[in-house]
Amino acid sequence: MAIGNAVQRGSSIYVYNEKGQQIWTVMPGSAPNDGLKGYTSSTLNVQRGGTIYTYNEKGMQISTTIAPR
Repeated sequence: MAIGNAVQRGSSIYVYNEKGQQIWTVMPGSAPNDGLKGYTSSTLNVQRGGTIYTYNEKGMQISTTIAPR
């Protein structure tokens, strides 16, 4: 099921499908630049510290990237 929306509220990022149903959550980091960085219908990017984690539409981590400074 595709990602329809992603919203960061406090210490959680909530991911919704295209019908508006919550499908999973993920925790952002706690540093000033941490949190939701963006999403598409098939991926979600979250920064924690110096790393950006990419998740697929099922909430499984599929890659990591060093965050730009």
